Amino acid sequence: MFVAGFIAASEVGLWVLLGLGLGLRYVLRRRRASTLVLALIPLLDVALVAATAVDLHRGTAAGTTHGLAGIYLGFSVAFGPALVRWADVRFAHRFAGGPAPVKPPKHGPERMAALWREWLRVVVAAAIASVVLLGLVLLVADADQDPVLLGWVARAWVVVALWFVFGPLWELPTSRQRATVHSERSSS
Repeated sequence: MFVAGFIAASEVGLWVLLGLGLGLRYVLRRRRASTLVLALIPLLDVALVAATAVDLHRGTAAGTTHGLAGIYLGFSVAFGPALVRWADVRFAHRFAGGPAPVKPPKHGPERMAALWREWLRVVVAAAIASVVLLGLVLLVADADQDPVLLGWVARAWVVVALWFVFGPLWELPTSRQRATVHSERSSS
């Protein structure tokens, strides 16, 4: 339960720091303070891993929350910068007269490139989660806790495979079909 609360607090903390950081930047025009607040976001991840390690070291039976902590960290590190950029563009547009956010492509080579970039972020997330979970196994966990944590390493890579199938691979036939139709129209 301790780690579950820490995961929830990390998620809430992410959005609070993000909102505060961007509010400082665009509403109050305090760029330096904004940068400092946004730089605190990764510390939430460090605190989450530390809390997970302490909980396991205390002898708590490893469970879903311990595995999720590793997964959360991986996805937070891999997707965090893109999330901050996404929010930054919207804040800049709303509060500082910045350009409107560019809508993601719905088809074509740009769509495929975006899907591949997103999938590569998932690979990075799974790799980071795996390193964290394996680090917990090697440095903190006991023999009873190891199988649960190792099971979460496997789950991370299942997510990678599923994301690949329902992301870039799923879009491939549609993308090829549209390219064929486009080339047929161009040659007529």
